[in-house]
Amino acid sequence: MSEYRTILPEEIFSNREIHSYIECGNNCLGAIGFTEHGFAHAKRSSNYARDILADLNYPERMCQLAAIAGYMHDIGNTVNRADHAHSGALMAFTILNKLKMPPEEIALICSAIGHHDEKTAYPVNPLAAALILSDKSDVRRTRVRKNAILDADIHDRVNYAVENTKLEIDPENKVCIFLITIATEICPVMEYFEIFLDRMVLCRKAAQTLGLQFELLINNTRLL
Repeated sequence: MSEYRTILPEEIFSNREIHSYIECGNNCLGAIGFTEHGFAHAKRSSNYARDILADLNYPERMCQLAAIAGYMHDIGNTVNRADHAHSGALMAFTILNKLKMPPEEIALICSAIGHHDEKTAYPVNPLAAALILSDKSDVRRTRVRKNAILDADIHDRVNYAVENTKLEIDPENKVCIFLITIATEICPVMEYFEIFLDRMVLCRKAAQTLGLQFELLINNTRLL
């Protein structure tokens, strides 16, 4: 009888330890003025990462691992925002090893988490590529905290200006399209590029890892 067991995303979603790390990490980022990185972001990243691989007909277990990686990817913010991808990967290893997940699955999840921050990221495998796309496409007004001063912080201003986003996967035409609607009276499109250009370049690399061409459309204008 194997000492390892299959860990489903639902078990991760209800895990008290992971819940505490997401909550604490989000509170830490709130204290230093960052946008929301709590349960809403974790669940969206989880859902999007799973859906991306599902749309591309990856095996169901890979889709489940993507959902787990997406949900856990920001737990390293509990330690510090700096190098949070690396500390988060180590934290994920400890948790998943304790839950007796097979090491080959832990390795994939830790690689994805460890490669999701644009400063050190690279889509080293399909799981990492799906996580990058799901994480970086979560730009929305509701991520801006209530006490934010829009004139003072470009990140808050850009997120607040975003009225709608959609990440579309077209397997037949091998295209990944990120559609954004921005209220330009709040911020010009150039401000989006000022802070997110590195992320969009990373998304293009992630899409290529999945055999897709990446396209960015802002207010119905193709920019990448």
